[in-house]
Amino acid sequence: MIVVIDYNMGNPGSILNMLRKIGAEAKLSNDRNVILGAGKLVLPGVGSFDTGMKNLAQLGLIPLLNEVVIGKRTPILGICLGMQLLGKSSGEGALPGLGWIDFRNERFTFGENTPGSDTAGGHRGALKIPHMGWNNIIIRRDSALFAGLTEDSRFYFVHSYHAVCEKSENVQAETNYGYDFASIVGQENIYGVQFHPEKSHKFGMRLLKNFAEL
Repeated sequence: MIVVIDYNMGNPGSILNMLRKIGAEAKLSNDRNVILGAGKLVLPGVGSFDTGMKNLAQLGLIPLLNEVVIGKRTPILGICLGMQLLGKSSGEGALPGLGWIDFRNERFTFGENTPGSDTAGGHRGALKIPHMGWNNIIIRRDSALFAGLTEDSRFYFVHSYHAVCEKSENVQAETNYGYDFASIVGQENIYGVQFHPEKSHKFGMRLLKNFAEL
């Protein structure tokens, strides 16, 4: 059973639909016993960093998730804001994150020499924030999560902040938007994707299927 964590952030319905479409048994819940019995977890999320952490805290989910993910080593996949919450902090807010992977979330910053910026004379015009739309991933580490995926695989992004990892080994894939940023992070049983696999058609379906089959 894959449990999608219900903490009142974003719309997890499309994630549940995609998981069921690939044949995975999935359920939306914040019930302690359901989460303790999960084979895998998904932490979704759309919205602000501090609101996400506040909601997790108010529901009593932070110690529970630490028990399940760190103690029991249950695999977890963070999606979009859910990925950002896996890190230590964010420039978007003041609260600490879950701190499972050593990274900080920083807002896109485009300087004069950023390819594609007006001041750099790039042919694409000014890069806008948020980064919104389809983009490729550049695989940096071997992972079962990438089975059947290539650098032609395209995923749908909507975000203004991105992870900056302290350890290069935590960067499993990058994406270029003005510069390369970590679009997939990982450490042991913990994975995070900055894009929305549930909105990424066949490529997102394949990634979720790979996670379900880990």
